[in-house]
Amino acid sequence: MSKLDYYIDEFTQYLIIEKNLSTNSVNSYNSDIIDYVDYLEREYQITDVKDIKRDHIINYLSSLYDENMKPRTIARRIAAIRNFHKFLFLNEYVNENVSSYVESPKLDKELPEVLSVEEVNELIDSVNGDDAVSIRNKTIFELLYSTGLRVSELINLNIDDIHLAMGVIRCRGKGNKERIIPVGEVAHQLLDQYLNQARKVLNKHYDNQTLFLSIHGYKLDRQRVWQIVREEAKKLGLKVTPHTFRHSYATHMLENKADIRYIQEMLGHSSLSTTQIYTHINSKTLSEVIENFHPRSKKKENINNNREGD
Repeated sequence: MSKLDYYIDEFTQYLIIEKNLSTNSVNSYNSDIIDYVDYLEREYQITDVKDIKRDHIINYLSSLYDENMKPRTIARRIAAIRNFHKFLFLNEYVNENVSSYVESPKLDKELPEVLSVEEVNELIDSVNGDDAVSIRNKTIFELLYSTGLRVSELINLNIDDIHLAMGVIRCRGKGNKERIIPVGEVAHQLLDQYLNQARKVLNKHYDNQTLFLSIHGYKLDRQRVWQIVREEAKKLGLKVTPHTFRHSYATHMLENKADIRYIQEMLGHSSLSTTQIYTHINSKTLSEVIENFHPRSKKKENINNNREGD
């Protein structure tokens, strides 16, 4: 193991133990830092973190721009590098944090893709088989939409997290924070059908407490859920990911006058500002409605045309 590899391993343990980051976040940071360190070794023959300078970081980031990497990905790399150098400084492996004044690229706030209520209904209703896999998939689709769960939260649900008598489910979100989410009547019925019929067929390992199982009886992974959603949506000509259900859930709740703080609680957002992106989607929808249907909006075109003739 090289000296730099040692620091990467120490940083990884720091993220897991002290920062309590999710496995996905740790893997992302780890991948980004490995790429960064590989560059330093390849381009500058750096073997010790004490030899890393601010210019090395700037040149690495410039190389990412040269590769036409997306600003959002570069911003994530910068976040990883900052955390890495902060860790090195706090643990006195280096005398200064050379990443302190490295700026992130400015990002436009992207509005998430949202389905209409009709599109959601069409997508969920398109899964209409009575076999175990179809019942499982329909239950997954309904649960993603009616609760706003993240896919990582969905696949980590266990049987004892489902409380149908109370009409709620318990899930563990980011930072292992637990929250209770009510489920609607349709989700309730599908969960009941899945638990009492489909899951019994899929369960090849009787001590497995995971809620959603693969055809081989093991825990369903996030890649498979993404694949299931994309394949079904593609049949309808829709571009959908599991997260699209979450965005649609929040937007439709807001459109139906739900309090934004209630939505924040249901989504498991620690900050209200994260939830407020859905108010921008709603404002955009209202703008489109006004533009298309308000009589004063239509007159703008005529006014402009008249001016051209003056």
